[in-house]
Amino acid sequence: MAAKKINRSVKRSAAPAKKASARKSAASSSAAKKAPAKKAAATRTAKAVAKKAPVKRTAAKKASVSKAPAKKATSAKAPAKKVPAKKVPAKKAAAPAKAPAKKAERAPEETKPPEPKKGPATSRYSVGDKVVHPQHGAATIAKRVKQSFDGQSREYYVLDISTESLTVMIPVDRVDSVVRSVISKTASKNVLASLKGEPQEAGANWSRWYKVLTEKMYSGDIFQVAEVVRDLSFSQQTKGISPALKRMLSKARMTLISELSFSLEVDEEEATNRLDRALPKVEGALVPIV
Repeated sequence: MAAKKINRSVKRSAAPAKKASARKSAASSSAAKKAPAKKAAATRTAKAVAKKAPVKRTAAKKASVSKAPAKKATSAKAPAKKVPAKKVPAKKAAAPAKAPAKKAERAPEETKPPEPKKGPATSRYSVGDKVVHPQHGAATIAKRVKQSFDGQSREYYVLDISTESLTVMIPVDRVDSVVRSVISKTASKNVLASLKGEPQEAGANWSRWYKVLTEKMYSGDIFQVAEVVRDLSFSQQTKGISPALKRMLSKARMTLISELSFSLEVDEEEATNRLDRALPKVEGALVPIV
């Protein structure tokens, strides 16, 4: 009896255990069934995410691709900034250009030969000769002197002007090109004969006539000086002349008389008389010849 009671108690205790194990197995089987379902859902979501990711990547790529040309456009400005850098070679080229110029200046100093010593200046005229200065008339070479100007010594002829209390100094090496010899006696007679020619008047253009007379006066040609005396003497007797022309006439007469005196070997008074006799007389003259 006791054994039967024990078996019953054992069976009663085993029954709940079996039920519990049955429940566990059922739970495990349901969990096993649910696990594949969760895995399938997880894979589906992963695939959905994987499909969406390329869209974002392509969009990102498109955005990056579209932005890339903008960066290239800004990079195109870089060559414009490099242009000022070209000034550097110009400065380098200018520096060596100065060096040859300095060498060229120094070279003549090193190879410059010594200056030859100049001998005494020569001229076809000598002290005591009678000459004619183009602006002052007849003159006599009084002496030869040596003067120093700016550290340079030079020889000069001193001329005594016969018509004025004036002395003129001319370098000996230039006197031949400044003065001329006195005309001959035959040339003096031709000059006096030219005074009887037809005089020229001023006309309407007075300033032009005055300029021509001035050029003749300082030409150094005694025949042109005689024309000035003839024309102004005629105008003075017929119409009268201005104070400026009167001074020119007086100067021309003195220049002509001084050379006639040297040429004809007479004094100034006799030369003046010969000049006045050669000039034509005008009837009813307003002003007599001076």
